Amino acid sequence: MVAGTGALFIVDTISGLGAVEFKTDEWGVDLAVSGSQKGLMTPPGLAFAAVSDKAWAAVEKAELPRYYFCFKAARKSQSKEPPQTPYTPAITLVQALDVAVKMIEDEGLENIHERHRLFAEATRAGVSALGLEFFARDSSRAHVVTSVWSPEGINSGDLVRLLRNEYGVFIAGGQSKLKGKIFRLGHVGYFDRFDIIIQLSALEMGLAGLGYKVDTGAGVTAALRILANG
Repeated sequence: MVAGTGALFIVDTISGLGAVEFKTDEWGVDLAVSGSQKGLMTPPGLAFAAVSDKAWAAVEKAELPRYYFCFKAARKSQSKEPPQTPYTPAITLVQALDVAVKMIEDEGLENIHERHRLFAEATRAGVSALGLEFFARDSSRAHVVTSVWSPEGINSGDLVRLLRNEYGVFIAGGQSKLKGKIFRLGHVGYFDRFDIIIQLSALEMGLAGLGYKVDTGAGVTAALRILANG
């Protein structure tokens, strides 16, 4: 993509790593960054970076001041025997990550990728059956989250709070200029079929409670058809 130029191919894979296919070397990625709290199923607090030789050359020439977020300091510490971090490590998160990686190995990446595809398809089927509109175009809908326009007259923040407080189901609202306008249904990481069904059930009840005309059970039924054949 950027071979033969001085440009670096940089990928933000914070949500996707561990959930969808990603081939750092084969795709010629120079810098990939990720976090622990999405597909890697670990609480937030850890960051990861894969750096190519081309990117390392850029690091060596970089003049922007940095201290904590210094790749050179990290590489120096990680090259020690045994490897270390340049500053105080979040030991409990590293231990949690070790367990999560073992779970990923046991399930297998191909199975994980297929599970995320299936859950995304089921969620979208449920959303469509409720007559709701997606925020993202078909080509840009992710397997890790489904973003949906809140129905006219309903603030998505009210929906988020209702599902959390009444049903114990956590979804996310929009941010910045999309605050109050969209909501997001997650299906990344430690999810199973029944989590999808519960989320859609709560969505149906929450929308109905806020005055949206719901064909009760339509979203759940549509999702079940997908999950039953997956």
